[in-house]
Amino acid sequence: MTRSRLDPVHVVDVFVYVVVLNLAIQLVPAVISETFTLSLLTALLLKLVLEGVTWLKKRTLAHLRAAQTTARRTVSALSLLLLLPGSKLVVLYLVDVLFGDRVSLGGFWAVTALIVVLMLCRAGVRRLLA
Repeated sequence: MTRSRLDPVHVVDVFVYVVVLNLAIQLVPAVISETFTLSLLTALLLKLVLEGVTWLKKRTLAHLRAAQTTARRTVSALSLLLLLPGSKLVVLYLVDVLFGDRVSLGGFWAVTALIVVLMLCRAGVRRLLA
């Protein structure tokens, strides 16, 4: 029997997300979390959503590169164009559904900036630890 083990990289990612999210809560008035527990749960939600989006983006890019017809290339490119802003809307929707008024990540542009900073910090910490 093999036991599934949580990769330490994912745990470090969540810690990075918690730090960045709590800095955003302190520095950006539109980003709100009532408690540390909620910010931890929000960071976990962000980790799950961003992992899913990254997986979908890689898969869509692979389809785009492998496409041999203009129609398939166009569909893959349009899918990618819908995926990137759509993922931010999914994050906002899930935060609203799961946490209601107790957590707010601001609007579309605030969550976009937050996600960019999260990804940059995650990449920096991964590079630092590699």
